[in-house]
Amino acid sequence: MPETVAGRRRTPISIDRRPVAAMLLPIPIVCFIGNLLTDISYLNSGGNLTWLNFSTWLNAAGLFFGAIVAVMLLVESVRGSVGWGAFAFLLAALIVEFFNALIHARDGWTAVSGAGLILSIIGVVLILVSGWLWQSARYAEVRP
Repeated sequence: MPETVAGRRRTPISIDRRPVAAMLLPIPIVCFIGNLLTDISYLNSGGNLTWLNFSTWLNAAGLFFGAIVAVMLLVESVRGSVGWGAFAFLLAALIVEFFNALIHARDGWTAVSGAGLILSIIGVVLILVSGWLWQSARYAEVRP
């Protein structure tokens, strides 16, 4: 159960009793998974640069929305409505994906093969753990 302050429950930032982080957190998750899938597609396409462009744009969108969610999770963590684990893993995923964006700024094959693909995999694992921790912390009070 969330702690209470002066008789009020600490609740996440919400619109019409729906947590905003719950609405926005899936966007970076999907973007980073899409980034990994387009990296794999690029490696299997024989060098079709369209897949590299898709990866770059998905990474940029994931970083943008991930930063918004990170600010919300930071506020929620400070307020005590959600634990620090989700924020820590999201921050780690954003750092990894930022470096992944720098790697993807290289030209062609060197942008994806090796470090780019490994960073994409690590970023996906971190963001999935963050989403799982947020979900379990947010809905822990609903369980009997």
